[in-house]
Amino acid sequence: MRTSQSLIITFLVLIPFIGIDRANAQGCVAIRHFSSCVGNTLENNLLGPGDIQIGSNYRYFKSFRHFRGTEEEPDRVSNETEVINHSHSWDFFLTYGISDRWYASITIPTVINTRSSLYEHGRDERNTTFSRGLADIRVGVGYWLFDLEKHQNGNLALGLGVKLPTGSYNASDIFYNVGPEGGPQVRPVDQSIQPGDGGFGITLDFQFYQKIADQFFAYGGGFYLINPRETNGTRTFRETLSPILQNEAIMAVPDQFSIRAGVSHSLSNTISASLGARYEGVPVKDLMGGNEGFRRPGNVLSIDPGIAFMKDNFSLNLNVPFAVRRERPQSVTDLQTEQMTGEPRMGDAAFADYLINVGVSYRFARHKVKVDPELMNEFNN
Repeated sequence: MRTSQSLIITFLVLIPFIGIDRANAQGCVAIRHFSSCVGNTLENNLLGPGDIQIGSNYRYFKSFRHFRGTEEEPDRVSNETEVINHSHSWDFFLTYGISDRWYASITIPTVINTRSSLYEHGRDERNTTFSRGLADIRVGVGYWLFDLEKHQNGNLALGLGVKLPTGSYNASDIFYNVGPEGGPQVRPVDQSIQPGDGGFGITLDFQFYQKIADQFFAYGGGFYLINPRETNGTRTFRETLSPILQNEAIMAVPDQFSIRAGVSHSLSNTISASLGARYEGVPVKDLMGGNEGFRRPGNVLSIDPGIAFMKDNFSLNLNVPFAVRRERPQSVTDLQTEQMTGEPRMGDAAFADYLINVGVSYRFARHKVKVDPELMNEFNN
């Protein structure tokens, strides 16, 4: 009984924080929803041979605050010229325990996005474009470096995955006042609400936890998505806004990254809370491949509180990270335009104030990890 309770408390303390690792760069910076290739939470990946974890994550944000560099442009909101994105996404995942330390996972994401703007519709009236459907599926494997039974006070896992170009990267909708003779025209929607990016990607990820006091754990995790493809052939129509933006006429397929860390604490036998920070975004340049085409690089630093509930094989967690620093740096095409015209140029991007992340999962366990009662005795104090 003590062993079972210790194991539950261990999982509970660790639930809220690791493995979610989304590219949530909160708005136009994140060109689409993205989750890591390895499940939903750390608890999902602590599986025995033959164990299966299934579940879903839901994410929502509204981006509307415009930044150039780290400076906000509040007049965009006061003048009602801001671009407003609403993003809803659902990840459906399955994680399988290959052995006590190896696990594999598949994540099937779906999205519903809307984008309201003036500049994309002739600047005279605000209209909304829409996208929905399957996003880019991810599959991957992970490995705990240390034996889970002998190192329950701390461990480190490394993961490798593949992102498949299953989501549409040229989803279209009607744009008004921009077609022939000022009429409507069907065009690809903005990069920020495209369900997919059109490229095969490689994901590298890690996650760790370390006990720091009774029922307190430090945690960390993150991923980097390598997208070797440079552009995907989808037209942005940005060159129609100004001839000098010809270098931004085609969408890029950029890398993405996320890293987070913090502390988790068990409040009871079924509830735990966490507080951490996360840093995520889209880099100016990719690790592999070229850097041509249009992208909105940027990064967000957020404070990330969370709470989780776990009973038996069921778990539910909520995280609401809120931004404390947002940056839209100069892109490669910004620099090219600046060098060509001799005029300073730095594009803007819209960011959200906060995200809402909700995850639910259920474990079908064939084996139980054996816990040394002496090692875990402190969890029963």
